[in-house]
Amino acid sequence: MILEQTYDVIVVGGGHAGCEAAHAAATLGSKVLLITQNMETIARMSCNPAMGGIAKGQIIREIDALGGMSGIVTDLSTIQFRMLNKSKGPAMWSPRAQCDRKEFEKQWRVILEKNNNIDFWQDTVEKIIIKNKKVCGLITKMGIQINGNSVVLCSGTFLNGIIHLGQKNYKGGRAAEPSAEGITKQLIELGFTHGRMKTGTPPRLDGRTINYEKTEEQYGDKNPVNFSYMSKNKVKDQHSCFITYTNREVHEILKEGFDDSPMFSGKIIGKGPRYCPTIEDKIERFAEKERHQLFIEPEGKNTIEIYLNGFSTSLPEDIQLKALQKVPGLENVKMFRAGYAIEYDYFPPTQLKHTLETKLIQDLFFCGQINGTTGYEEAACQGLIAGINAHQKTSKKEDFILSRSDAYIGVLIDDLITKGTKEPYRMFTSRAEFRLLLRQDNADIRLTEKGYKIGLASKERLDNLYLKLDETNKLIAFLEKQSIDPKLANPILEKKGSAMLKQKVKLKTILLRPHIHINDLKQLDVLTDFLNTKKVKSESVEQAEIKIKYGGYLNKEQESAKKLKKLENIKIPKEFEFEKLHSISTEGRQKLKMIGPSTIGQASRISGVSPSDINVLLVYLGR
Repeated sequence: MILEQTYDVIVVGGGHAGCEAAHAAATLGSKVLLITQNMETIARMSCNPAMGGIAKGQIIREIDALGGMSGIVTDLSTIQFRMLNKSKGPAMWSPRAQCDRKEFEKQWRVILEKNNNIDFWQDTVEKIIIKNKKVCGLITKMGIQINGNSVVLCSGTFLNGIIHLGQKNYKGGRAAEPSAEGITKQLIELGFTHGRMKTGTPPRLDGRTINYEKTEEQYGDKNPVNFSYMSKNKVKDQHSCFITYTNREVHEILKEGFDDSPMFSGKIIGKGPRYCPTIEDKIERFAEKERHQLFIEPEGKNTIEIYLNGFSTSLPEDIQLKALQKVPGLENVKMFRAGYAIEYDYFPPTQLKHTLETKLIQDLFFCGQINGTTGYEEAACQGLIAGINAHQKTSKKEDFILSRSDAYIGVLIDDLITKGTKEPYRMFTSRAEFRLLLRQDNADIRLTEKGYKIGLASKERLDNLYLKLDETNKLIAFLEKQSIDPKLANPILEKKGSAMLKQKVKLKTILLRPHIHINDLKQLDVLTDFLNTKKVKSESVEQAEIKIKYGGYLNKEQESAKKLKKLENIKIPKEFEFEKLHSISTEGRQKLKMIGPSTIGQASRISGVSPSDINVLLVYLGR
C-alpha cells in the first residue's frame, strides 16, 4: 500500500525533537507527516518533568525567540519556576520550570493538531527509501510506503534500544514501548558509522508514602517570569520540590547489588552521560563523599507520582527499594516503578552538515539523541533547526545556520559536527566562548528578526521585540541624562554600604557601582515616575541595567565575535582536496578530510588541526 500524498517533510519520531521539527517545517509552509510509534506518547517527558536549567534554559529561550513552541508549552504546563544562579552575573542566569508532565504532552499535541499542514501516522519506520543518494520516502513495519522529499530522523533512544534492570534486559525504546529495528542496519550499509550510548532514569515513587517533614522544602520564585516572550500569564499556585540526601547506610545497601549491576558487569557497552551519573556510579567514583543530594520532584498537579532526581539506577528492584527506605523521609516509601538503564544506537554527528542534513544522503536529517546528545532542550533545538532546513532545502531556499556567536544552539551544533562526541553531549554555559552575549534575557534581541525573516516568528513577536528595544533605549538615555541630588541618593547609598555623594551625578554613574542595582534606585521618585509614565516593562528595565553595568565587557565580546565571523566568512570549496596539502601535519590532513569543514572558522576548531595548519590552508585559499 502507498499513501497517495507526497510530503515535503516526513518527521520520524514524536519526541521533543520531532515536535519542534514538524511544527517548524509546517509553519513555514511545508506539507508535513509526523510518524510515531504511539500517538499517545507525543512529547513525552521520558525522564524528569522539567525544562531548562543551566544553559538549557537559554536554549529554550532561543527556540522561543525563533518561533518554536517549547517555551510556550512549558509555560502552559509549569507548576514551579526558578531562575537559577541569580547570585552570579547575568551570563549565568538560567530559567528552569518544573512541569506537569501530562499537561506538557497535551499542550504539544493541541498545538500540532491545530496546524493544518501536519498529518499524523501511527506506525514504526523500518526502511528509508533512497534513490541516487537522495531520500524519496520510507516504508513502515505495516508495509506502508510513504513518499516524501525529505526525512527528519528523530529516533531518540529507540534504535535497537535495550533496557537493563539488574541481570534482566529486554528490547525496548522506553518503559513498556518497543524498540525500532532495521534503520541502523540500513544506515550502516549506506556507509554511516555508528556507536552505542546509554542513559537511565530513577525510580518513580508514591508521594503519599513520603514523610516531607524530614526533607528540605524548595520553593519557586516569589515573582516568577515566563519562558516564552509571548506568554502573558504567570504561573500561580506553585508546587514545591523537596531535597533529601543519601547516607553511608544507603551506599552500603546499593553496593550489595553491584554484582548484578549491568553497568559494572559489562552488559552495558554504551557510554553514559558524564554529568548525570547513576547513583551507583556516584558512590563508586566519589567514595569519599558521605552523602549525595536527591531532589523530590512532583510529576504534576493532579498526581501523587514523584520523580526522584539524582537516583538514576539500573540495580535490581529489591536493592533499589531497600536502599531508598534508608533515605530520610523515604523510610516507608513505595515505588510505582523501578529505575532502569537504556542502551541505544547513535550516529557520530561529524557525518552531518551545519543544517543537520547528512553528508552521505541528500535530504536526510538527523536530530536529537541519534546525534549523541542528551536532554529535552538539546533535542528540541536540533529538531527546530532540522525542521527549518528540511523546509528550506525542499523549497530551494537558503540554509538556516546559527553561528557560535548567535546562539547556544549554534554552539551545540558546531560542537557536534566539528568535534563529534563519544559520550552523551550536554550543553553548559562553559561551552560557549561568548556566553556574556548569549544570555537568556536577550535571546529575542539576538534571534527574533532571524526567525521572522524566514517566516517562523510572527509579526507580533517582532513588534514585541521592537517595543522592548525602544523602552530599553529610552530608559538608558534617561539614566544617562538625569542628575540626582546627594540629599536624595545618599540615604539609599548608606543602606547599601556605598560611598556617599558630595555633588550631583547622573543616575547611570550610581548604577555603575557593582553593589547598586536599579531596584535600589526605584526609591527615587524621579525614576519611578519615569518608569510609570512610560510604562516600561520589567524585562526592558533588566535589559537597560545589564547594558549599563556590563557595557565594557559586552563591547569586548562583540569585537571578539566579529573576528570569529571573519573566519566563518572564508568559505572552503566543497570538493577541496585536503590530502594534497603536504605542508599540513598528517593528523591535520586526516581530520580535515574526515570532517570536511565548510569554513576556515570551523576548520580552526577541529581537534588536531593546529594554527600553523590553518595558516597553510589560508595560503592555499589565496587569503
